[in-house]
Amino acid sequence: MAPDSKKQHVQEFKLDVDSELRFEVETKLEKVYLTLKSGTAEVFGTELVKGKPCEFSAGAKIAVFTFQGCTLELRGKTDVSYIAKETPMVMYANCHAALDNLRVKAERDNKPGPICMLVGPTDVGKSTLARILLNYAVRVGRRPIYVDLDVGQGAISVPGTLGALLVERPAHTDEGFSEEAPLVYHYGHISPSANTSLFKLLLTQLGNVVQERMNANKRTKMSGCIINTCGWIKDTGYKLLLHAARSLSVDVILVLDQERLYNELVRDVPKFVRVVFLPKSGGVVERSKSLRSAYRDQRIREYFYGTPKNPLYPHSFDLKFADIHIFKIGAPALPDSCLPLGMKAQDHLTKLVSLTPNSLMLHHLLAVSFGEKDDDDMIKHHCHGFVCITNVDMERQTFTVLSPQPKPLPSNYLLLSDVQFMDSH
Repeated sequence: MAPDSKKQHVQEFKLDVDSELRFEVETKLEKVYLTLKSGTAEVFGTELVKGKPCEFSAGAKIAVFTFQGCTLELRGKTDVSYIAKETPMVMYANCHAALDNLRVKAERDNKPGPICMLVGPTDVGKSTLARILLNYAVRVGRRPIYVDLDVGQGAISVPGTLGALLVERPAHTDEGFSEEAPLVYHYGHISPSANTSLFKLLLTQLGNVVQERMNANKRTKMSGCIINTCGWIKDTGYKLLLHAARSLSVDVILVLDQERLYNELVRDVPKFVRVVFLPKSGGVVERSKSLRSAYRDQRIREYFYGTPKNPLYPHSFDLKFADIHIFKIGAPALPDSCLPLGMKAQDHLTKLVSLTPNSLMLHHLLAVSFGEKDDDDMIKHHCHGFVCITNVDMERQTFTVLSPQPKPLPSNYLLLSDVQFMDSH
């Protein structure tokens, strides 16, 4: 329960129909407790329970929406808190209703449900809208698949990955969806521009596996997918969006806050794909590079250590250099002059390169691959999970790693990531 109200700053808000309370928790080590006193309200599609305080940690940016009116109580200091009358939530709810009509039709015709992709520039609320649509779908009995292509954020696993997750229950108000048994592919960079060939290959592989998962379960097949994308929407980034739409058999595209992108997609995607333009929420906040970096660190820390409500206790142990095989994806390009006459260079960016363990790997993440042999097919395998190198002892020829589970690792084939994490515990 929330601490004694006498020791905390308390605010009460009365919201009218179709209005929204927006607040940001101070970035100091503060906590804010939100309680629904009367009426009905939701946080990004998750219903609030009357009288039960919801805890939000430092840095949280929250919007509480009500369709019918409500009274809310906030305990604790916030950077900002205000009631907004102008909100796109009604339009977002209408989008859910339209998607659910497509699911009903899919059930009737025994066809796959809608595959919906959210696109737009950075900081327009794509991941928030994905969460809202997933929550609404689950609340009416659906079991959609959440696909995250935003390698910079890592909403399903650590940053530098692409992933898919079966959503069976609404997200927690403060901690998001339960991340049990996700399907995760190692990419190893925080931007698709770092290796577009690898990104396209993984998109194709992820699309194939998601289709297989949908076909294996009728309820999931009818529920469809919600796909979150990154904010790179120009030039090569736009081509990657089109490739993602093809790979994942997208038939609905929701464009947030970018009319030019909307018109380009209407021009370039097949006619059967519905393209819809939506405004962004007025509560969306632009994030600086330092804030994005801090968020990535937080996501990795949560992967190993959990959250204050659900703490995890990772293991630390040594690995001998001789017992593991470390690879990176991407080999130096060979000039045509080095190849036999008439031969073309294969795509060097999706080649597997064996690495000798060294001190430069300190603080890097390693993906524990499902692959069991050092060929290029290992790139297409998804991951058991991730470990982080916390110490390198060149004399003893060992790594010390932080791992979610005790030794031994499920596989000795490891893929090096560019993503780093400084363990402060």
